[in-house]
Amino acid sequence: MRIVIAEDDALLREGLALLLRAEGLDVVATAAAPAEFLTALDDHRPDVAIVDVRMPPTHTDEGIVAAVEARRRQPGLAVLVLSAYVEQSFATELLAGGAARLGYLLKERVGRVEEFLGALHRVAGGGTAIDPEVVAQLFARTRLDERLDRLSPREREVLALMAEGLGNTAIGARLVVTDGAVHKHIRSIFAKLDLPPDDSADRRVTAVLRYLDDVRLRA
Repeated sequence: MRIVIAEDDALLREGLALLLRAEGLDVVATAAAPAEFLTALDDHRPDVAIVDVRMPPTHTDEGIVAAVEARRRQPGLAVLVLSAYVEQSFATELLAGGAARLGYLLKERVGRVEEFLGALHRVAGGGTAIDPEVVAQLFARTRLDERLDRLSPREREVLALMAEGLGNTAIGARLVVTDGAVHKHIRSIFAKLDLPPDDSADRRVTAVLRYLDDVRLRA
C-alpha cells in the first residue's frame, strides 16, 4: 500500500509516517500544504492519501478541497481525512461524490492504533470509515427527519455501524446478535428509507448519504 500524507503539523505528520512504516506500509511522500500534496500525488500515484481537513494558508477547508481535487485527478484514490473535531459540513461535502474508498476520522483515533489501521485498510480495500463520534452527532441532529423517525432504536444502531463501514458480521459481533438478525434489520432500514431492491445505487451507501445530506440541508 503506497501512501501520501498531507498534514501541516510536523509532529503528527512525522509520527504518522513512522507508525505506518513500522507496520510495513510504504509512505512515499509527506506534505505540509495542499499544493505540495497535489504535486506528490501526481509524482507518486499513491493508493491512499491521508489528509488533514484544515491546512494552510487559511486553515479552513483547504484539506477537503485538496482531497476532492485529488479524487478528480486520480479517480478511485482512497482518501482518509483527519479532523481535530467533528465538522459536519465537511463530512457531507467530501461524501457528496460517493462514499466508496473514503474515510473521515477524528485525529484522536490515531492514538488508538488498531482502530486507525483498521479504518485505513478498510478504506484502501474499497470501503467506508466514518468516525463513530461523527455518526453520533449526525444522528443527534436528524430527529426531525420523518424517514429516519421510522427507524427503531436498534435499526438506528445498525445504520450507525453501517456508516462506520462495518459489514454484517462485524455489526452482529458489536451488537451481539446473529447475522440473520442484522440482515433483517438492514432490510427493514432499506424499506423505511424507501430504497427498493432494484435500486441501481449501492443501498448501504445511499442509506448513509441520505441522512448526511439531510443534516447538511438543515444546518
